[in-house]
Amino acid sequence: MEYFDVLNKYGEFIGKIETREKCHKEGLWHRAVYVFIFNKNGDVLLQKRSSNKRVWPNLWDVTAGGHVLSGEFGRQALTREIKEELGLNIDENELKYLVGSKSTNIKGDILDNIFNECYILTKDIDVSKISMQEEEVSDIKWFTRDEILNRIENNYDGLTLKMGPWNFLKKYYEVYGDKYEKV
Repeated sequence: MEYFDVLNKYGEFIGKIETREKCHKEGLWHRAVYVFIFNKNGDVLLQKRSSNKRVWPNLWDVTAGGHVLSGEFGRQALTREIKEELGLNIDENELKYLVGSKSTNIKGDILDNIFNECYILTKDIDVSKISMQEEEVSDIKWFTRDEILNRIENNYDGLTLKMGPWNFLKKYYEVYGDKYEKV
């Protein structure tokens, strides 16, 4: 069973810990992290969510991400998620914090109120060496800047409806262009 630190509407810890199920049933605020991994060409590595996922099955998603467990900090949670989902060992110091946001996702009986932390990582990764967690991930693929921007512009074609991350990615491309290794 997973436990999350509960936050107030301002993102402050309130000294309360609850289960994932209770947080999602009651809409309690908690934390999540995600990362976009870029290669030196500016392509972004995305994962396709497994068909058995309750939310957004079979859609392309951020490179890796998930909830922050009670007692964890963002970078710790993200290195754990990258290892679990992709089988990659990443040093948390390689992760660069990009932006934070607040989101609410409602799907069926799930009310997911989250404070998100977005990170980026520049690393050339051979996708044939990735060990995908079958319960979470069904495919992994490098997308070019134009491919991903076209999908975003076409009503998030084939992407999860996590508009915040996609809009951050779009803004990142606008701001940094081809300077991925310098950020």
